[in-house]
Amino acid sequence: MVLAAAALTTACAGPAGVGGSASASTAASAGSTTTAASRAPETLTVFAAASLKKTFTELATEFEAANPGVTVALNFAGSSDLVTQITEGAPADVFASADTKNMAKLTAAGLVTGTPTVFATNTLEIAVPPGNPAGVTTFAGLADPGTKVVVCAAQVPCGAATATIEKATGVNLTPVSEENAVTDVLGKVSSGEADAGLVYVTDVAAAGTSVLGIPFSESGTAVNSYPIGVVAGSAHSELAGLFAAFVTGPTGHRVLAAAGFGTP
Repeated sequence: MVLAAAALTTACAGPAGVGGSASASTAASAGSTTTAASRAPETLTVFAAASLKKTFTELATEFEAANPGVTVALNFAGSSDLVTQITEGAPADVFASADTKNMAKLTAAGLVTGTPTVFATNTLEIAVPPGNPAGVTTFAGLADPGTKVVVCAAQVPCGAATATIEKATGVNLTPVSEENAVTDVLGKVSSGEADAGLVYVTDVAAAGTSVLGIPFSESGTAVNSYPIGVVAGSAHSELAGLFAAFVTGPTGHRVLAAAGFGTP
């Protein structure tokens, strides 16, 4: 059974590179699965960026089915919050970040093993409530007086991407709120608390009819790369490597592509 706990304190790792870790490579060659007879019951704790909630919940279920006896416990939050939890000693086995910057922080601190693998990319999209009551149609329009815009805080990957686009376009936003996770931005838009918000294209897709997505060409100036890695000191390092290989392999590619993520 997949366990999703927003407050779960666990850690995972993987620097921000493009190559896979040694454990992940070994897992890939082994087919990323084990037999029911060969694996004792284990719980694998995975820390993942909030924007990965839908896809990683699906992948965790498929991983459990492929590895009888394994339970995947998922903790979703903003990547920077997850880094803080891991740095402060939260027990985790795998970390999947929404950017390479936060993964690099753990790598520099010696809290990941091997070289993390970039497994997906993502870009921002404007999300507005159904019907688009404020009439937002462009990125520049988010700066119009009276428009209530919500963005991610600067330390969060989606916030850093927003800042990059502002710099590239010369458009300075004045948000009414800065959130610590992209899901919080989406929540304020879908509830009607905000006229618009900047979230990932995958979040708009996952939200269904609760929001309307407005693509904008300037989003290409800030493409986020998602790395995954094994947390140093994991009590389940072999299994963590198997999960990382599962995410970066064919099953992961299929699930992530269906959700709208780009390839590395």
